[in-house]
Amino acid sequence: MLKIVKTSIAIATASIVFSGTAHANVSEALQNICTIVKADDKGELRKKMKRVQSNYKLKIQDYYKGVSCDGNSLIRTAMLTNALETGTLIVKKMPKSDLGAPEKDGKTVTDWANEQGLASSPIFAELQKRI
Repeated sequence: MLKIVKTSIAIATASIVFSGTAHANVSEALQNICTIVKADDKGELRKKMKRVQSNYKLKIQDYYKGVSCDGNSLIRTAMLTNALETGTLIVKKMPKSDLGAPEKDGKTVTDWANEQGLASSPIFAELQKRI
């Protein structure tokens, strides 16, 4: 009986340690994604997304909400920096339901873009097509 308890505790501890390590590795893998979006480097963004998907089994919708670039989401950052290639790629890769959902501040990307005067952005046009 005591052996089973010790084994259970060891397994639980190991799973906590490994899950913390996996989370840290994903964060490390996504570390420069904001720089890639701001630089409008579509090829590098594709590589980053493929690496994260193959290594961690995560698609962009899985980590989109957790990534913040100076307080903005990836699409908002692309709109602010006029990063057409990367912004359009992100919009196309995201599920339609997530594109219309409110972000951390409670505003949808569409509402936010209208408030910021970015409704004329090609990224906004692509977003409207998808929603």
